[in-house]
Amino acid sequence: MQRFIFVRVFQGVITLLILSLAVFLSVHLTGDPALYLLGPDDTQKDYEQLKKNMGLDRPLALQYASFLGDIVRADFGVSQLRGQPARQLLIERFPATLQLAGAAFVLTVVVGIPLGILSAVKRDSIFDQIGKFFAVAGIAAPSFWIAIMLILLFGGILGWLPTFGAGGIDHFILPAFVLSWHSMAGVVRLARSSMLEVLDSEYVKFARIKGLSEKLVIYKHALKNGVIPVMTFSGLTLAGLLNGSVVVEVVFAWPGIGRLMLQGISTRDFPIVQATVLTAGAFYIATSIIVDILYAYVNPRIRYD
Repeated sequence: MQRFIFVRVFQGVITLLILSLAVFLSVHLTGDPALYLLGPDDTQKDYEQLKKNMGLDRPLALQYASFLGDIVRADFGVSQLRGQPARQLLIERFPATLQLAGAAFVLTVVVGIPLGILSAVKRDSIFDQIGKFFAVAGIAAPSFWIAIMLILLFGGILGWLPTFGAGGIDHFILPAFVLSWHSMAGVVRLARSSMLEVLDSEYVKFARIKGLSEKLVIYKHALKNGVIPVMTFSGLTLAGLLNGSVVVEVVFAWPGIGRLMLQGISTRDFPIVQATVLTAGAFYIATSIIVDILYAYVNPRIRYD
């Protein structure tokens, strides 16, 4: 087990290094940052001085080595347009994204897993029809369209809920539901298919033949094994909610890192882009490692050699 943990952490570090190289090269492939920051009245001398100040006059390998050193110190540079450290902006925006992703994750687990399990246990019932319809609608309907429809209904027509900005609990309802829309549908489909497979297995049939109650068969024998794929998907879903909140944050004017990332991309503010992309990637990698380790503890039959 210890060897597996070491290998997974090592793989995560390598993946993060590859991501950092991709982010670093993207700065140079999209154009000269110094040239983008020049004003209309700046001269060639100003351009050379700006490149020197930004460290762009050094060889590419040295620039990347310096970039890695800054990442280790969590120093992503200073925002070229805001004049503030990118780390400070990231720290200011991250709690809002974390709160929104946490609310969406709770909604995904509380609604998605029970609905998927109920859909499998009550196969071909009204609950199964509702679960299958919700799963298909969740995959087919885009999040931005759902967001616009909910804003129109609950904000414009009914006036029940606020439709922009962060604030009290009522501000979380619409963006959290929209952010969890696809993940809830995925959890419902996965929980249903996983439980159906387990319920049709031989050991569950044998438990029923022994005369055990249906409730005991489901909760003691079927649920533990049926929930393993759902647990893996749910763990990665939390990271996906953090990384995929850009559309929701823009539509609802939510002050999070997703909106900050889009603003950095649109203005070519490279320190902001590097900070947000690397943070999101690191969180996703860490989450996948934790989920893999928890796999062995949930099901004792799983062993890593």
